[in-house]
Parts: sequence; C-alpha cells; structure tokens
Amino acid sequence: MCGFVGYINQELVAEDTIKKMADRIAHRGPDDEGFYQDDFISMGFRRLSIIDLDHGSQPMTNQDDTKVLTFNGEIYNYLELSAELKEMGYNFKTSVDSEVLLHGYDAWGEGLLDRIRGMYAFVIYDKKTQEVFGARDHFGIKPLYYYKDETSFMWGSEIKGFLDHPSFVKELNESLLPVHLSFEYIPSDETLFKNVFKLNPGHFFKYKAGKLSVNQYYHFKFDVDEKMTLEDAKKQIIETADASVKKHMIADVEVGSFLSSGIDSSYILNEASQDRDIQSFSLGFKDKNVSELEWAQRFAEEIDQKNTPIMIDDTDFFDIIPTAMYYMDEPLSNPSAIQLYFLSKETRKHVKVALSGEGADEFFGGYNTYLEANTFNTYHKFTTKNMRKLFAQTAKRMPHFHGRRFLIRGAQSLSERYYRVNYVFNETERDSLLKNTKYNRPSSEYIENIFSEVKDQDAVTQMQHFDIHGWLAYDILHKADRMSMANSLEVRTPLVDKEVAAVAMKMPVNTRVKDGVTKIAWRESSEAKLPERIVNREKLGFPSPLASWLKEDKYQSMLKEAFNSEIAEKFFNTTYLNQLLEEQKQGIANMQKIFTIYTFIKWYQVYFVEN
Repeated sequence: MCGFVGYINQELVAEDTIKKMADRIAHRGPDDEGFYQDDFISMGFRRLSIIDLDHGSQPMTNQDDTKVLTFNGEIYNYLELSAELKEMGYNFKTSVDSEVLLHGYDAWGEGLLDRIRGMYAFVIYDKKTQEVFGARDHFGIKPLYYYKDETSFMWGSEIKGFLDHPSFVKELNESLLPVHLSFEYIPSDETLFKNVFKLNPGHFFKYKAGKLSVNQYYHFKFDVDEKMTLEDAKKQIIETADASVKKHMIADVEVGSFLSSGIDSSYILNEASQDRDIQSFSLGFKDKNVSELEWAQRFAEEIDQKNTPIMIDDTDFFDIIPTAMYYMDEPLSNPSAIQLYFLSKETRKHVKVALSGEGADEFFGGYNTYLEANTFNTYHKFTTKNMRKLFAQTAKRMPHFHGRRFLIRGAQSLSERYYRVNYVFNETERDSLLKNTKYNRPSSEYIENIFSEVKDQDAVTQMQHFDIHGWLAYDILHKADRMSMANSLEVRTPLVDKEVAAVAMKMPVNTRVKDGVTKIAWRESSEAKLPERIVNREKLGFPSPLASWLKEDKYQSMLKEAFNSEIAEKFFNTTYLNQLLEEQKQGIANMQKIFTIYTFIKWYQVYFVEN
C-alpha cells in the first residue's frame, strides 16, 4: 500500500517540489520513497512494503525503460497474470504485483483493466508518446485525484499532495456545499476544492498534448438471474467469498482483522483463521449499550483467536477531529470515521495489514432501510397518486405528529424519498441554514442519473444500486482508506471484490430482502460457520455514544463556540445553528446535523485558515 503524486512539468517549478508533494502523503508510505523526473513529467512515490519487501521500489520502469509506473494497492491475481506474461516473453525482475501492471499495460494496453482483480490506483507514463495513463479500481477502494485548470495538470493519491505545488490554486467549491450538507459527501467526481476531481471508480484517464480524456471500463449494475434459487445464491456466495478472503491474505507481512459484533467481520475472521492464527482488533466504549466489544471478544475466544480490545473515550474522540479532517481531504461527518482512526492507529502497532467487512450490506441487501420498500409498496397499492399528493400537502402544513414524515415521503418518487438523498439536511432546511442559497436545489437532482439507470427495477434494487455508487464509494470506502492510511495501515476488503460483485448482481431480490429480513442469502450462508446470535444480531453500524456526549455541558460549549465562529458566520445562519443546539439539548434535533456542521467548520479551519 502506497501513495503517489505527479505533475506535468512547467517552467519555474522548483526541482524539489515533487519531494515536498510526496512528503505530504508520507503517512501512506513510511518505508521508502522514490522519484522520476524528466523535461516533461515529475512523479513521486511513498511505499508501505507488503509484498517482496526488499524489491519493488517505485517509480518502476519496464524492461526497455520506455514506461514508468507509480501504483497504490494490491493486485490479487498477479501470480496468474505474471505467469501469462512470462509465457509471452516478459522478464520479471521482482516478485511484486506492480511489475504485472507495467508489463500488462505494455501487452494489453487499457485491456489490462479487464484482467486485474484487486484494489488499485496507478499512473503509467509512456516516455515515447508522452502520454499519461491513470486508472482506479472497480469500486473506489483506492483513491486517485487530479487537478486541472487552463495551464496545469497534476494527480495524486490525496488532495493534500497538491498543496505544495505553486500552480495549485486552493479555493472552496462553494456550489457543492449544499450537496455536502445533504449527503455528508459529494456523490460524483467533483470535490469541495475547485478544479480538483476524483477519478471515479471503474474509470481511467489519458492525458496527452494538453488534452484529458476520462473513460469508464467497469460499471456495477444488477442483472438478475431469475432462475437463481436461494440455495444457488448461498452456494455461490460461500465459494466466492471464501476464495476472496484467501486472495486477500496474500502478503509477506502479518495480516490481522477488524472485528465487530456483526456477521461480516465475523465471517471474514473465521474464514481467514482456517489455516493460520490471525489477530483481531475491536473497538469499544465504557457505555455497554453502544459497545460491541464483549460480543467480539466472545466470538474470537470461541474460534481460539487472539483479540485485542481498543477503548476510546469522549476526549480521544473530540481531540482528534481536526487531525482526522486533515487526513480525510474533504469533510466527512460519519462519526464512525473517527472511531476507525483509533482502531487503525492501535491495530498498526501490531500488524501492517488488516481485513475488514465493508461491502456486504450494499451487495447483499443488509441495511434496514431496504425494508421500507414493502411498506411504501403497500401504501401505493391502496392509494392513488392524487390521494398521496393531498395527504402530503396536508401533512406539511401541520405540526409534527407520528407518521407525518411517512405521508410526505409517500408522495415522492424513490429518488426523492430515499433517506440517503437527504441524509443530513434537506432543501428546505438548507434554505434556513445557508447564508448563500443560490446553489441550493433538490438533492435528488444531483444524483438523478444514478437512479435513472435502474428506474425499471424494484425499489430494493434501486436503493442498493444507489448505495453501491454513492454511499459505498464516497463514504464507506473513503473513510476506510483515509483513516487507515493516516496510520500507515493497509485495510483490505474481501467483500468489495469484482468476483463477489459478479455473484451479487445476479441475485434475485427475494434472496436479498424479503418478509422483514435483510441480506437473506448472506445470513443463511453464514449459519454453517457462525453462532446464531451473530447471524441474527440486529445491525448496529459501528455505534458510538456521540449523541449523549454532545449533550454534555463541555461539548455544548465547544459547539456553541464553533457555531458562532467567523467560519460559521461566513457560511451559515448562526441563529439557525444556535436553534439546532437548543433542539439537540432537548432531544429534538438530529445529532448528524450538529456533527456535519461541526466537522465542516473544523475541516475548513484546517485547510483554509491554518494551511
């Protein structure tokens, strides 16, 4: 696991600029550094050694010295591909997966992307043609950003890597602030920095002669096989998931595993420990109502594997928020990101690599919100469109009552009512919150393209499709990468894998969600390997005591200071913010709203005041 930066050379750019840029992301690769520069390009690299520890330095050149590679990630089928390439006459100088990318691109061009399996972001420079080729993995496990304006082009694993380049203009993309306040992330290739873009999952770019083109090579979409039975689904899940865990265990360093109280991490730990001992790591709190520690420790003990408990308190949590926002690049108000920072920090004291259970909920239908599809289907069955519209209009004019939100949402399309579309603030709330409302618009408009791809499919499938292309890519995997790499820890996600996804996309909806039960096939697949209490445990979603902490006087004072600061005054109606605080004390306001504003303020302070 590593990090890289690069740019097309310009006059007046100091030779040591590339080193300064690479030093900004040294946390991604504390083991080694390397650089390549010529009259056209500068490339920098930081390495975290996982495979073939004594070799594999980057930037790496191919056998005839015509191509240069920087690569972040792991290619899990590199042994099979290297064997194929050797038969084609390519000579390998190392045993690292990086060299497979160099020779593979030489042999197959962009067709290489159809062959590789893994998590990756890489850039290859062709010296002969002066073309720069960059690619990102299927689901966005590893990051790749680029900055482009009229005169400059640069790229890197993290946005902060651009800060030391003299041509980088650091400017807030304020037009996206309403989007962030709705989703807690930006669900597209745009970022909160002007002219900085994500290379989206499953995409590659080519840059040549001042022109940039971006293309897609992979796109997940459910293509259900109605003939697939529940037994078929279970069999394929077990075979594919187990094989994926084995692939993700390949390393020349010790591999550990995160462990919560749920199915996903328990399944992965159980499978990973079949032929070796594997240490697991679990986070906990003093408040046992939100702590998963006892459950995790009990399971690890049952399968005779060592578990290391990690405890954090409120002081730990709040003190690290500015640091976490710096490493995050963009503000992310998912509280579990802060917990993941501490989990990664302590895990890194023992191992360099950890397995994690992300992906099962999105691919196999694990979120409880998918259950509401049946409720709305029933409501629509017994009401007309005009009736629903009337009920919604009436409910909007009335004060809060039980069922009011349901009636309002019942008149909306799925792309409008799915709660992740207005996960934090909705359009009306943003009108009251924002100083500048000219960019405010319905959240559903920003992600309409995602829902339109599956508009003819059932509601559960539509919600899963959005979560895979939104929530998973821009929230779950984003925080997993940033918080782990902030601590120089490589996190691998065996269930976010193109072969696992190939099974998931064929599964009929009744093998995913039915009769009030989520991820049916995945649960039943797990029954043979896990205790019943874990298989049927209610989903907790990495909980924390944040809501109760925020009501304490010392944190109310902290929030009040932030909500009346110069930064808050610049962007927000502080009267509205103070009203939110009062409502939060009374248990009315949503904790997520409070935390989203606070983390944005801290992020802005780190990047636009202090840096």
